Amino acid sequence: MLPDSPAQSENTQTPQSTPRTGAVGVVVIGYNDRAHVADAVRSALAQGPSVAEVVAVDDRSTDGSADSLDRLAADDGRLRVIRRDVNSGGCGTPRNTGIDAVTAPYVMFLDSDDLLPPGAVDALLAAAEGAGASVASGLCVRRELPSGREQPWQESLYAAHSVLARPGQRPRLVHDTLCVNKLYRTDFLREHGIRFPEGRFLYEDFVFTARVLAAGPRVALVPDRVYVWHVRRAAERLSLSLDRGHIDNWEARTRACALAYDILLTAGQKELARAARAKFLDHDVRMYARELGLRDPEYRRAWWTHTREYLGRYDAADWEQDPATPGRLLGRLLLESPEPRDLPRLRDLAARPGRLLPPYARTPDGTPVWSADLPQVSLAPFLASPVETLPLALDAELRPRAGTGTLTLRLHELYGRVAEAGPRELEVRWESRDDARVRGRATAALAPAGPDLWSAEPPVDIGALGAGVWDLRLTVRFANGARREVTAAARAGAGRLRRRAVPGLRHGVLLVQPYATHSGALALRVATGLRGLFRILRGRLRRLRR
Repeated sequence: MLPDSPAQSENTQTPQSTPRTGAVGVVVIGYNDRAHVADAVRSALAQGPSVAEVVAVDDRSTDGSADSLDRLAADDGRLRVIRRDVNSGGCGTPRNTGIDAVTAPYVMFLDSDDLLPPGAVDALLAAAEGAGASVASGLCVRRELPSGREQPWQESLYAAHSVLARPGQRPRLVHDTLCVNKLYRTDFLREHGIRFPEGRFLYEDFVFTARVLAAGPRVALVPDRVYVWHVRRAAERLSLSLDRGHIDNWEARTRACALAYDILLTAGQKELARAARAKFLDHDVRMYARELGLRDPEYRRAWWTHTREYLGRYDAADWEQDPATPGRLLGRLLLESPEPRDLPRLRDLAARPGRLLPPYARTPDGTPVWSADLPQVSLAPFLASPVETLPLALDAELRPRAGTGTLTLRLHELYGRVAEAGPRELEVRWESRDDARVRGRATAALAPAGPDLWSAEPPVDIGALGAGVWDLRLTVRFANGARREVTAAARAGAGRLRRRAVPGLRHGVLLVQPYATHSGALALRVATGLRGLFRILRGRLRRLRR
């Protein structure tokens, strides 16, 4: 094992070297995924001579996956297939089987329904060997299927080449809980006894990553795309991480987060442990809170009770760090209220970026608070926060007309901070849900529209947007030079979100439906032409028949 450098400063340039031939083993795990596992293995073999071996661990599949892998192995001697005798029920055990089987100096992990993009192994191997690092990590992209839309995962960590003498130099590393976008020195894992939890343990990579960080390795970060994470929300069998509709999923997630925290704290990594607790509030709680409105009352009560019990373990220092962030505000609200409450407002605050909708209550002495009946949740930190970090609230209404529409946007005051900064204008853009392309850019002036309110009405060329689902993205610009990226809550009621057919010059007819996303933001569905109209109507009829 190469010793980690004693240097305490972070280097922003990673020394590069020519990747070594036959240095990497890729562990591919799968269970009943015959449709995809061969593509995953091929993407690993296609990495070139740096890959010495691909170890495919089949977790007792019954769909012929292992036979398919055997046929691939007959054509490439680097592929070894290991058939487990008993299904483990999770991802950790087969990965541990792969760790034990690998003979190469470095190891990577790949799931059967994902891919390694070309050059991924070489980028990570060159960074690790050039920096003498035990771990090299790169950019993962989440690819939504079938649309193909890609979203970078934890992109800010991978903005540039950098080398960390120890993980504590960048506490945000705890936000990247994935194990698959990383290259590890095999002997580093073995010497420190770093393994995955065995059996059916959901979110096993949270624990594995915590064990890696707790060992204090030298880490190299690269901006290269090194992993493609396929997200198939319409699949008959959802991945374990996407199947969030049952309370046991949340309980498993909190159990993994708690274990990760204990691992870091026991190893003396206090800064990383504190960052892990902050990440739980900012990421995990917000993600599940946005979905509470989709769940039944029994789930909501169980989720609320379990989360309150978990947050009861936090100490004062956990709450003092960045007290104005939406995650900490959500956590304080949960602790102070024994029953689920204010769910629409909670959902908006949990959005990204967060929105804090009225009413804006104060105590008799003028202190901002969550509400008149929950004054113990103070919002006083907002008074000292930069306006570009505040959970500014906008709401939106779209009124479709012949091929166009009028968008009414209203910006709400927030304890005097908005007026203090001087709202000037809104930059409006519509982003395609399918491929992230942007259309319909416009800029509109914000004008006073009553007490504590500003409004703008930019036009929308719906026909120019075309067919698809479009998310509304906004930027508020202030007189003091500040900017704030925001989304707008969809105004409901009085038929505002009704589907309408309107004439259009380009397509003859447009079927237009403004709607609220799971986080409450305004979005727009558009179908073009008679064919698009009939397709939507057929789909609706099929749903009604069910």
